[in-house]
Amino acid sequence: MSIQIERWKEAGVPDARELRRRMEEEGYSVFEWIDAPGTVYDSHVHAEDQSHWIISGALELGIGDEQYVLRAGDRDYLPAYTRHSAAVPFDEAVVYLIGARK
Repeated sequence: MSIQIERWKEAGVPDARELRRRMEEEGYSVFEWIDAPGTVYDSHVHAEDQSHWIISGALELGIGDEQYVLRAGDRDYLPAYTRHSAAVPFDEAVVYLIGARK
């Protein structure tokens, strides 16, 4: 499995409780996270599958030479050991759910 990005196509704005419920049904352990503008995470990996679901703001993911900007409602799926970086690209904090599963 490689990285997947799902863009928000539902009506309205994302509801954090509903998104958390969906992730937990998929077997993820979930917590909410907030990053301030300018936050940068250098290239790294995780030993478990991860998924980030954006509630508000934007998060930029770097995978190899590719850059993906996720906005409210967008979601990624990162298989375990996928090398990636992340940053908050705009002048607004990003609020998102992080799900991890073995």
